[in-house]
Amino acid sequence: MGSIDGEIPAVWFLISSIGFGVLTFIQYRNTGKSLNTIFLLIMAIVFLASYVILMIPR
Repeated sequence: MGSIDGEIPAVWFLISSIGFGVLTFIQYRNTGKSLNTIFLLIMAIVFLASYVILMIPR
């Protein structure tokens, strides 16, 4: 079992980004282009960018 040391593993940002992408696709198919769809798309982009930033070697 993992320890809780206050650090969020980078893979969770990737998983969240994929989840937001799937939700964006479902929302777009149901309602078309709406404010909620745009919000979900922005969240997917932010989480993907966070993952990429964390993966850049220091």
